[in-house]
Amino acid sequence: MNRRDRVLKLIVEHFIKTAEPVGSKTLIENYGLEYSGATIRAEMNSLEQQGFLEKTHTSSGRVPSSKGYRYYIENLRERSVSDEFKYQMQSILDEKIQSIDDVIKESCEILSQMTSLASIVLGPNATQEKLVSVQIIPISDTFATCVFITDQGYVENKTFVINEKTPLSDVESCVKLLNERLKGTSISELIPKMKAIKPLLNDYVIDHDVIYQAMLEAFVGFAKDRLSAYGKDVLFEQPEFKDDAQKIRKLLEMFESPEVFREVEEEGDNEISIHIGGEQSGDEDVSIISAKVKIPGQKEGSIAIVGPKRMDYDKVVTSMEYLINELERRYSSERKEIKREGNQRANQGNQKGKQSSGANSKAHK
Repeated sequence: MNRRDRVLKLIVEHFIKTAEPVGSKTLIENYGLEYSGATIRAEMNSLEQQGFLEKTHTSSGRVPSSKGYRYYIENLRERSVSDEFKYQMQSILDEKIQSIDDVIKESCEILSQMTSLASIVLGPNATQEKLVSVQIIPISDTFATCVFITDQGYVENKTFVINEKTPLSDVESCVKLLNERLKGTSISELIPKMKAIKPLLNDYVIDHDVIYQAMLEAFVGFAKDRLSAYGKDVLFEQPEFKDDAQKIRKLLEMFESPEVFREVEEEGDNEISIHIGGEQSGDEDVSIISAKVKIPGQKEGSIAIVGPKRMDYDKVVTSMEYLINELERRYSSERKEIKREGNQRANQGNQKGKQSSGANSKAHK
């Protein structure tokens, strides 16, 4: 590593730890650099002119720019995963009885704890998911619950009041119509399609507005991207946000806007996308690391880490890479094992069939 890169690496890593601008004296005292103060200052001036560092107004120290962080991520980070993270991840992955959703949820909780940042789980895009069925479950003479299921196993339900004069058979007729007209429909198309068939419901139930409204509200819930966030409170303790109500409000709005994370996914060419605050307009102080999760037999979702621009990119990116690789490795091997066992059972069945056929042939003779 040349002198320039070494100086930049130390400045990035020191600023990540302390959130304080870095000067030549700090580098010499903390890292024992063998260069003179004048030489280090010259390198820092050069890095600033090249756009890798920025000078603050409050001191003579420098802080990394978005360009500096990007160069650090691509060229200078260590790329090593902590043994603690590996151990915790393997403990989760070794629990065979857990569902995929539970594994991803626990993984994100660990990511949040290890990085002191917020983690996000974003489900499949609504355009990729389809309605499988609508079911009606009577609760009493006046209450019923409608259950909606997608091809990815996502379930939404809505309980509503049935008019005492409305026979349950009429409600069931409505549900039958919905199944006939909406089954296989993309989740993103449910609401306009539901509105289009509203006049037909009147042929089944005179007082159909309550049923229609209950189902429409459920479809609205369906059509929204599913976003789960972990560690938000920890993130709000970061120096950049702790005492700034406006920044906290912006973060809260971000957690309610799945489209922000979809856009980050689209920015990157690789499976892991890195958005550094300030590279585009807005969110100057926020960086997002997003990774696509591709599990065999499942629609593609994503995991993201949200934090200050000063986040520990080495730990976050490397941990994210490890998590994604381990998830895909586990479920790919599990799928192959299931397929292998299925083939073995099929072969055993064929052999038994041949033995039985041979025995019957001998008996016939």
